[in-house]
Amino acid sequence: QVQLVESGGGLVQAGGSLRLSCAASGRTFSNYAMGWFRQAPGKEREFVSAISWSSGSTYYADSVKGRFTCSRGNAKNTVYLQMNSLKPEDTAVYYCAADSMGRTYSTVNYYYTVSYDYWGQGTQVTVSS
Repeated sequence: QVQLVESGGGLVQAGGSLRLSCAASGRTFSNYAMGWFRQAPGKEREFVSAISWSSGSTYYADSVKGRFTCSRGNAKNTVYLQMNSLKPEDTAVYYCAADSMGRTYSTVNYYYTVSYDYWGQGTQVTVSS
């Protein structure tokens, strides 16, 4: 079984920063892409950012572009999300996800939850004003 584990969430004031980490454990799998999604209470899960494991190309939601940076770690199957200039609107549970099926070969599919087949348990990010 493949497990994705997120860490780094917490409570910060507006304008602060956090770095989220996600690492895979368990059986080896074909990693095409890893991404981040978030879900606020009463809202749908939404795309935040993703990175291609072959090219390193990154993708961002308009709401976080210029503030968040997604990157690959030195260890394989590890991804980070550096979050700067945090706003109260960023408050949500953040989920790490992996595409082991190659669905992100079509680049538009980076933005959709159905493109990813492995998910972490989520980590809470709360931004106070």
